[in-house]
Amino acid sequence: MALNYHHLRLFRAVAHEGNLTRAAAALNLSQSALSVQIKQLEQSLEHALFERQGRTLVLTEAGRIALDHADAIFATGDQLVQTLEAATVERDQIQIGALATLSRNFQLRFVSPLLGRSDVEVVLRSGGPAELLDDLEALNLGVVLANQPPQARSGAAITAHRLAELQVSLFGPPSWRAEGTDPAALVETYPLILPGTGSGIRTGLDAWLARESLRPQIVAEVDDMAMLRLLARQGAGLAALPPIVVEDELEAGRLTELAPLPGIVETFYALTIQRRFANPLVDALLSQPQAALSAP
Repeated sequence: MALNYHHLRLFRAVAHEGNLTRAAAALNLSQSALSVQIKQLEQSLEHALFERQGRTLVLTEAGRIALDHADAIFATGDQLVQTLEAATVERDQIQIGALATLSRNFQLRFVSPLLGRSDVEVVLRSGGPAELLDDLEALNLGVVLANQPPQARSGAAITAHRLAELQVSLFGPPSWRAEGTDPAALVETYPLILPGTGSGIRTGLDAWLARESLRPQIVAEVDDMAMLRLLARQGAGLAALPPIVVEDELEAGRLTELAPLPGIVETFYALTIQRRFANPLVDALLSQPQAALSAP
């Protein structure tokens, strides 16, 4: 039996619409013509693909299986078109997404091997995790940078590549160093700026505070690493960060590393999905040694 891919494309449109009339309008076909071609596909597959519930078409078990395969087939076709279109231009393009709260310095370190290349255009987009993962699955992004592995979700399987694991320390103005380098003593002496509750640093910090029976004065709770570093730079309180986040302030002498926080790290990930046509630029970025992505 030879599969009619035109019929399969029409079936896919109806399945996603859930309504024959709307699908026919979107495809610029008459409802009767569309219905006939769906019937022909069902006859060739020897299975009913839809059952009617009121005015809605609901997929049968065979229909759900057919839709999974149809989505995979046409996604592969989209990848082929994108790959061949990219091959016709002089500059290769790589689309990179990053969580809006992620360290800008780490993002810069990750993409730095491609910067300055005349044959490559780097497109950086920031956003929330759900939005970025949707775009990754839709092949609008080649890779997403995050500081936590993705939660389980339906759809394409996402691979989390661990790029770097960086020690977290307490940072503050250089004048605070006189109080010593014991992290518990520092937290008892100075106010603390907490990272957001969804971060891995916050989870480790909360556990450490509980183990040490510490009740710090909380001056602020901040999701965004850029805002956290600004507050620390103004001397608002101690900031728990990996050094890469504040490397500019460290170099300028506006902040200093007061004490490492035992057992607390921030892990950076690159999230990808399997593609039939791999992007060599993404592969090159993923192959960087961890040392190249850590603070100098």
